[in-house]
Amino acid sequence: MESHLKILMLHLLKWHHQPSHRGVSWRLSIANARDEIAAILRDSPSLRPRLDELAASRYAGARKQAILETGLAPSSFPETCPFSVEQLLEEDTFPNT
Repeated sequence: MESHLKILMLHLLKWHHQPSHRGVSWRLSIANARDEIAAILRDSPSLRPRLDELAASRYAGARKQAILETGLAPSSFPETCPFSVEQLLEEDTFPNT
């Protein structure tokens, strides 16, 4: 779950901060992460109440990786996760676009 959340937040950060680089691979990565998270939640619905906590704990890693991958200044990315759980999980939604 946590790994999929990190990947999802990484690609959503890049989606938001590098609109000129948006492409099919990012869209597919976002869709795949959401699909995997949904499957985990179907198998373990007791994890749903912990999603805020899990996303918050993995956001720092996603932010760090986004900084490295994009070459943008750390100040470009918020210190805390800018995405709600609803935004993270909603299919076909790309927050802040």
